[in-house]
Amino acid sequence: MASPLTLEILQQLIGFDTTSANSNLELMAYVQHYLAEHGVNSHLIHDEAGQKANLYSTIGPADKPGIMLSGHTDTVPVTGQKWSHDPYRLTLEQDRGYGRGTADMKGFLAVVLAAVPDMVKAPLHTPIHLAFSYDEEIGCIGVRRLIDNLAELPIKPALCIIGEPTEMKVVTAHKGKLAAKVTVTGKEYHSGMAPFGVNAINYAARLVCWLEQLAIWKRNQGPFEEGYDIPYTTVHTGTMQGGTALNIVPNHCEFMFEIRNVAAEDPHRLLSDFRDYAETLVAEMRRTAPDCSIDIELTTEYPCLSTANDSDVVAFVQRLAESDGCHTIGFGTEGGLFSNVLGVPTVVCGPGSMDQGHKPDEFIEISQLGLGERFVARLIEQLSPPHGENE
Repeated sequence: MASPLTLEILQQLIGFDTTSANSNLELMAYVQHYLAEHGVNSHLIHDEAGQKANLYSTIGPADKPGIMLSGHTDTVPVTGQKWSHDPYRLTLEQDRGYGRGTADMKGFLAVVLAAVPDMVKAPLHTPIHLAFSYDEEIGCIGVRRLIDNLAELPIKPALCIIGEPTEMKVVTAHKGKLAAKVTVTGKEYHSGMAPFGVNAINYAARLVCWLEQLAIWKRNQGPFEEGYDIPYTTVHTGTMQGGTALNIVPNHCEFMFEIRNVAAEDPHRLLSDFRDYAETLVAEMRRTAPDCSIDIELTTEYPCLSTANDSDVVAFVQRLAESDGCHTIGFGTEGGLFSNVLGVPTVVCGPGSMDQGHKPDEFIEISQLGLGERFVARLIEQLSPPHGENE
């Protein structure tokens, strides 16, 4: 079971609607006040508009590399979902805690914050860092400012543990993601004289078909990476809009696609091949109308996570989780940025399951919060001298 303090903090965190479209500053003010009550300093790294912020704090000696516990504060919307519980109020029912963000991932944040009093009391010989971010759900955007800030510090963390919901399994790998918006500009004309126009939808469809053929090629030819349910790079078109009326040759169409790549695949090489194909279509379009174009805008990108299963940091986290296995996940995290950009070894391990994330009536098993509490308690013990010994 989870402690009353963890549930109390989780109730507070769920009460803040930190959908990515909203500010997270009220939640961060609550966290900063809570930390200050326990004598812990923290600082915020704001976005350009000053409406959102990352938080970073260190407990223990500041002159040594420490263990960073990382999580995002934003959540996905509840718009259009049918909830039987208030999404912004923690509801305890049948050994579950319901509410938006309980699993993804305010449950982890509550577990970490509830352990702060014990962190402060412990004679830590290695510091514990808290790193809470914004706008993870829309492309791991906010954490990049935090990473820029950490890169300037003289001492970086020795290990990052991201508490995304993995049912406390130790995750060492996930795919990267590259997403782009494609805008096709054609030439409108009366549909009765369609050959005099340039049909933007038709050219967009040819681009989508090219992407579908690429997806089939990846499925059949790889490269393949063991451990994933889908062990190859996937290519997916998610949205498409175009045209105004059936009797008008459409002059505009846009769509969005994504590439989720395994570690052995360079998604930018695939994007370059796609751009080359688009250029051949532009040349064809301009033989009819010289103002036609195809614009490809990169909208989101984060790298894959690939931490060696036999590394010391993985063995350390396995001991904390009391688990010998290494796992992969099908969703992305900020882990690839911490690992690839900041150069900090990273694993993912947290309470709850993403099977409940992003859905109506999102919940976390109370027993999972208890496992998270024991994980953090073991971390504090590992970073403190044995009982009866002085540093």
